Amino acid sequence: MARRIRAVIMGAGGRDFHTFNTLYRDDPTHEVIAFTAAQIPGIAGRRYPAMLAGPLYPDGIAIHDEAELETLIRDHAVDRVVFAYSDVAHVAVMNRASAVLAAGAEFVLPDLVRSMLPAPLPVIAVCAVRTGCGKSQVARWIGQRLVARGLRVGVIRHPMPYGDLAEQAVQRFAHAKDLDAARCTIEEREEYEPHIAAGLVVHAGAETAAVFTAAAADSDLLLWDGGNNDFPFIRPNLLVVLADALRPGHERLFHPGEALLRRADIALIAKANAAAETDVATIAASVRTLNPRAQILRGASVVRLDDADAVRGRRVLVVEDGPTLTHGGMPHGAGLLAAREAGAAEIVDPRRSATPEITALYDAHPQLGPVLPAMGYSEAQRHALVATIAGSAADVVVTGTPADLGRLLAGIRPVVRARYDYAEMETPGLGAAIDAFLVRRGLAAGPDQPAASPK
Repeated sequence: MARRIRAVIMGAGGRDFHTFNTLYRDDPTHEVIAFTAAQIPGIAGRRYPAMLAGPLYPDGIAIHDEAELETLIRDHAVDRVVFAYSDVAHVAVMNRASAVLAAGAEFVLPDLVRSMLPAPLPVIAVCAVRTGCGKSQVARWIGQRLVARGLRVGVIRHPMPYGDLAEQAVQRFAHAKDLDAARCTIEEREEYEPHIAAGLVVHAGAETAAVFTAAAADSDLLLWDGGNNDFPFIRPNLLVVLADALRPGHERLFHPGEALLRRADIALIAKANAAAETDVATIAASVRTLNPRAQILRGASVVRLDDADAVRGRRVLVVEDGPTLTHGGMPHGAGLLAAREAGAAEIVDPRRSATPEITALYDAHPQLGPVLPAMGYSEAQRHALVATIAGSAADVVVTGTPADLGRLLAGIRPVVRARYDYAEMETPGLGAAIDAFLVRRGLAAGPDQPAASPK
């Protein structure tokens, strides 16, 4: 029998596992000897469990830090390295490819379309060219619109592997207590809480085929809310891809965001209310070149504070969404803008009270402004976050993260949440496009026909 092709899958605890499950798990011609991990701390040193890895991998698969990649190639005679994570600059992808080729293996970008699983129901996917474009607020807005039309909506979230992967194979979150029971991290709560608060049910997990089946059991339509700038794991009937009006040009510079934009049915230029019209026009022209068939729409991101009076004239420390600031590359988020607009007397720089762990975060991301990323992948990171805030001179904390940090900071500082919601900027806009999709799929009445009854 010919030797199996030895492969390593480069990842960040989401796309890599899905790529393995769909393209390699049951392939007897390949032997995946390891995953490597980047972007997310605490993933390396673990194993992809045997119950998810399948019969060809009775001991599971080791997960190594990406820094060990070249050593793995040489020590294990690796033939192929598969790149399977997202929101990486094109030049950074090729830097990694060069290192792999120099070490003696081939470098592969997997077929992301082939890895998309067939959909048991109509699917709307909301994706983006970069982390931090506002996917979740758009997905939430769409979800609420669908529910208002009498449809049962299952929100599918990109898997988030921060706990026990076997326990998290298939997850369902309908209430806040479900998040507590699953011991969700801050990062998971950032993604799940807003949907639950909007009355939507969230499904997630590493065994994505089973997740989709479970979601379909009590839904009329599935709504994919993607992570980073990744492709959906399920084949969509309508693909909405966001470009960030505050980051013109990025739609061409990051993998796999550019590929996504080239496949989009709708290209939504998000945050257009906060950007120069010339930047919006530049992105629109770029979209027309990359994907002439896409419908181009503009949308607003509206930021509001729960209690602006509590911020006015006070010393404020701002906590922002972690991934948006780190691998998303943003210097700050909506929280800082909201605090300044509310008349904060001073924006307190968290660097002055940062713990060593938080200081290392600033060193790794020099673009960061005077804000604190809501890093909470582990208990140690949560303690570091709280200690940094407790040691600051702030009177109040403004949180621009979608997660509710009030309980975490109870008794330490008053917390005011900055919330951001999607709003239409033109007519017809995204709502009309969604309504037209529902008519095409028989889920809403057209001008001359009755609506189909949801199951």
